Amino acid sequence: MRTLIQWGALAATLASCGVQAATLTISCGAVGHEFELCKEESEAWARTTGNEVQVVTTPNDSNERLALYQQILANGSDKIDVFQIDVVWPGVLANHLVDLRPYSQGAEKTHFAGMVANATVGGKLLAMPWFSDAGLLYYRKDLLQKYRLQPPGTWEELAASARRIQDAERAAGNDKIWGFVWQGRAYEGLSCDALEWIASYNGGTVVDAQGKVTINNPQAIKALGTAAAWVGTITPRAVLNYGEEEARGVFLAGNAVFMRNWPYAWSLAQTEDSAIRGKVGITALPKGGANGRNAAALGGWMLSVSRYSKHPKLAAGLVMYLTGAEVQKRRALKASYNPTIVALYRDAAILQANPFMGELSSTLAATVARPSSATAGKYNQVSNLFWDAVHDVLAGRENPANALASLEQQLERLAPGGKWP
Repeated sequence: MRTLIQWGALAATLASCGVQAATLTISCGAVGHEFELCKEESEAWARTTGNEVQVVTTPNDSNERLALYQQILANGSDKIDVFQIDVVWPGVLANHLVDLRPYSQGAEKTHFAGMVANATVGGKLLAMPWFSDAGLLYYRKDLLQKYRLQPPGTWEELAASARRIQDAERAAGNDKIWGFVWQGRAYEGLSCDALEWIASYNGGTVVDAQGKVTINNPQAIKALGTAAAWVGTITPRAVLNYGEEEARGVFLAGNAVFMRNWPYAWSLAQTEDSAIRGKVGITALPKGGANGRNAAALGGWMLSVSRYSKHPKLAAGLVMYLTGAEVQKRRALKASYNPTIVALYRDAAILQANPFMGELSSTLAATVARPSSATAGKYNQVSNLFWDAVHDVLAGRENPANALASLEQQLERLAPGGKWP
């Protein structure tokens, strides 16, 4: 893995050979500290290599971001060289991305195998893992201590604790507090949340690894019924329009007892302007009843190179630097972004800054993957149907049994030949 000093030496060699500096464009997200860190890291690489990097923002909503990417790539545009992509998009965007294996020098072997597998389509490494994610439960340590409660082990325990604290705090004058906030808008974030609920009740993963549609089962029905009962009781109805940042805003303002979110929210909860600084705990998402399991959706983002880039080799160099151990460690220390390099979970400095990461490494190794591999290029359509069905249940427009029976039929009709490969 090259360091900045090595990149500087490479730049000097290229300059002596008459190689002209280039301008690359990278597309980064802007959730939490994403944009500022991406800009800072890209500019560091650019200064050392003698090139220029322009950083552009994209919508926080992952659906909108994917639609924008598809539009840009379908036109064969060279305006963006490096794309930040979701772990489930390599199959969707495969025809437009460069195989990074010739440039990686085997670096992918140091990353979580599951993320590398998600990035590999048809034997081609179409992206490099940048930071990993898994759903987590955030909770107010001070409020649980006040009411002599432990972090919940099941969703039923969470609902009971949330209701008890919410009602008691409101009776004491805190009328803005809610028990539990999460991502309920009809978008990819809801697919993640709902997959966690369903898997926690042993209800499967929508479409299994063999391509069978499994979503219509009693456990999945129970999971969605459980979640729907939260809306308007321990969860505000406004959650039906919440993404990650909306949920985080409510929780960091001190107006929720529990929150489901990704690890990035940890560092933001510790800032000076956080109303709950020093009062936050993190644990695994609850099980679905006594016979259930802890289930966290596999999330995270990768970096890929456009097939239409005028400077694919240079763009691949930028990707390899940004996804390397040096940058991943810095991002973990500054903003609690979870590394995708296994060895960094044994780094003392990272564990001191992010105490939860020691336990999270095992969580990341056993997360619940979205059915992107089984559904390949049609994953986004599958997820869209899934989140719409779930949203209808949460909003009270449909009951869980009817919604999942209808979803099963839609997914089977969408599958090539009636069955996923």
